[in-house]
Amino acid sequence: MQAAWLFGVLVVPQLLGFGHGARGVEREWEGGWGGALEEEREREALMLKHLQEALGLPAVGVDENLAVTPEGKLAWETQEDQGEEEEEEATPTPSSIPSPSPTHEDTITYILGRLAGLDAGLHQLHVRLHSLDTRVVELTQGLRQLREAAGDTRDAVQVLQEAQGRAEREHGRLEGCLKGLRLGHKCFLLSRDFEAQAAAQARCVARGGSLAQPADRQQMEALTRYLRAALAPYNWPVWLGVHDRRAEGLYLFENGQRVSFFAWHRAPSTEPGAQPSAAPHPLSPDQPNGGVLENCVAQASDDGSWWDHDCQRRLYFVCEFPF
Repeated sequence: MQAAWLFGVLVVPQLLGFGHGARGVEREWEGGWGGALEEEREREALMLKHLQEALGLPAVGVDENLAVTPEGKLAWETQEDQGEEEEEEATPTPSSIPSPSPTHEDTITYILGRLAGLDAGLHQLHVRLHSLDTRVVELTQGLRQLREAAGDTRDAVQVLQEAQGRAEREHGRLEGCLKGLRLGHKCFLLSRDFEAQAAAQARCVARGGSLAQPADRQQMEALTRYLRAALAPYNWPVWLGVHDRRAEGLYLFENGQRVSFFAWHRAPSTEPGAQPSAAPHPLSPDQPNGGVLENCVAQASDDGSWWDHDCQRRLYFVCEFPF
């Protein structure tokens, strides 16, 4: 088709130019050349007809379609351009061409292709799921190992804490016996920190001992001399390991044993010849006098007498260690 159009582009202008020249000769020699011109026109018309048949153009007359424009172009060329535009407009676009309906084989082929794609996707999902399962197993094993290591570490820390506690208790015991008062199988050590009675007991226990528990008068007198020497010339109450928190009037040591020896403070006796007063002395009443409000016992550092106090009061304390 391109070769035919190329042939038309090269040959038609030559033929049209030949026709234009023939008309000029006709106008010049109109008189004597009438017969020759008529033959020439017939020849041109025949050649144009063959050319139109070769190019597949519609058959038109030479005089009606080969008029020359003032610019030297033919009207036939213009009509050819218009025909091309109409042909382009009439040519259907690919979107307007109806697609052929699929056959059963095409449908089956399409379904099989889709199934193959789904099978490949499922295979990839299975591969990824297997990878995730493997990763989960690895993480679970790692977590189990971490828990075992944490358990071992916890046990090791507990062992270290127990060893530290034993070392601190042994250190406190040795310190109490080296710096404090050694009496038989006991050692007493004064602490100048102010603590409530329960906190003082906890600190003595942490150092391997307990609050002082004088069991008889000999221990009481020895503890009194030690406290007087340590705190003179002042008089400070010092916590002992004696209380009646369980029942009012039932005094127990911190180890749960019942107290059988007491050294309660007593108000000073009246002068000889004076009448005894029924009212207690406001500064030194007989002890114990606190009732349910004062359930813990402290020892005075000057004379070693016992006084009951509120257990939350913060006082010095003296610890007792076994020797």
